[in-house]
Amino acid sequence: MKKSIKNIVALTGATALLVLAGCATDAGETEAEVDATPDGGAATEEVTTLAQYDLSGISIAVGSKQFPEQLILGEMMVQAFEEAGAEVRNEVNLGGTSVARAALEAGEVDITPEYNATGWLTHLGQENPSFDPDAFTQMVRELDLAENGIVWIYRSPFNNTYGFASSPEITEANGGEAFSLQTMMEYVRDNPDATVCMESEYPVRDDGLILTENATGIELPSDQQRILEYSLLYAETAANNCDFGEVYLTDGRISALGLTLVEDPGVNLLYNVSGTMREEVYNQAPDAFDAIIEALLAPLDNDRMGALEAQVSVEGLEASDVAKAYLIEEGLISE
Repeated sequence: MKKSIKNIVALTGATALLVLAGCATDAGETEAEVDATPDGGAATEEVTTLAQYDLSGISIAVGSKQFPEQLILGEMMVQAFEEAGAEVRNEVNLGGTSVARAALEAGEVDITPEYNATGWLTHLGQENPSFDPDAFTQMVRELDLAENGIVWIYRSPFNNTYGFASSPEITEANGGEAFSLQTMMEYVRDNPDATVCMESEYPVRDDGLILTENATGIELPSDQQRILEYSLLYAETAANNCDFGEVYLTDGRISALGLTLVEDPGVNLLYNVSGTMREEVYNQAPDAFDAIIEALLAPLDNDRMGALEAQVSVEGLEASDVAKAYLIEEGLISE
């Protein structure tokens, strides 16, 4: 259940005295009358921002990876911690997975957004991941804390797992129907000139291409792999320069560019995000950090995260501006 971020301010002094005395009312007065201010107005006020969580005196360096979703999440954390009074150093956009994790473990940053499957397989070197999001995140949380002093805070509703999309031409050649992972790999096997575009990490990650190859029983030859910068994958696939392209499921460019998702029966792993924080920093204000990260992530399902991501990747807005608008809309920071 989402924790409330609303704090009811105490009754005014005069009203509080009446309530505490317990003798200023008579049997005919209603509770509403007791709780009213002398001028008849309401005696309560709602504080709806993260300012209620006091992080004053705490220094926090926020990092992230380099792609739009991570930039948005990192900027959300920066602005949320600032709202709560922390001294924040913005190190968002560090680079790839290994760079961001190394910075966290070295204490160069104090918190980064990270995905449960990446934590389990890449950072912790484990096998046999769970397909239950709560259980999976708890597995990662317990082991990363024990081995590395990294605390996993909350778990997002959205699951930004890997996938593939087919180009418009290839989709049309398939009768306008979506490929499955099996039929995609069969098509590539049967058409030696077909190409699959991916970012550099994907073919070598334990949670990457190998899962599709194992599930389909078909290996993707290296000469049919085309390695591109992540920022180019979607446009090159939309332009039919790639027959299939690696995608993240919450990326707004999938629909914006008319790409068709390849259907996944459950091969790719869960990629729910958490805040991953160094234990020594977390322990300075654990309740506040728990509440702040939950407030940031709880409203974000796949559709909501995808819409935010599209504002950066499709519309060209700055991640910091997209993060700020979201936080204001959710009532988490002041305008």
